[in-house]
Amino acid sequence: MMTNEEIKNFSELEFAVFCIENVAAKLGVDAERVYQAFTEKSDILNGYIVPEYETLHTQSREYIVDDLLDVMKERKVEV
Repeated sequence: MMTNEEIKNFSELEFAVFCIENVAAKLGVDAERVYQAFTEKSDILNGYIVPEYETLHTQSREYIVDDLLDVMKERKVEV
């Protein structure tokens, strides 16, 4: 089980925004809806993206987006 972590620095904040915006673009929805899905409907932001920042930020945009879509599917999170 992942631990919940809050964003600690600008790099993590920038990466979180990158993730939200790119997932939104892939889904063709507004980034605010993805943010709500990652924070209000689930703990994907603080429970997955932030704790896994060190690993995820080294991957390609396509990999990150696909990974996050898989996490959303596993956790039954819809936008």
